[in-house]
Amino acid sequence: MAALAWLIIPVIAAVLAMVWAGWAARTPRATGDPASLAEHQRFRAAMERSTAGASTEPTRR
Repeated sequence: MAALAWLIIPVIAAVLAMVWAGWAARTPRATGDPASLAEHQRFRAAMERSTAGASTEPTRR
């Protein structure tokens, strides 16, 4: 009976590893949230506007 218990442990570990690998390899679901995408576009546009006129050289005093 002890040998059966020692055999069950790696079998359970292998099954859990297969389940985890299947879950990790699944294709991501599409968000499909147009409001969020539009907000992100507005954020990117604002960041580009705020850095467009900025100088890359440090200012001298």
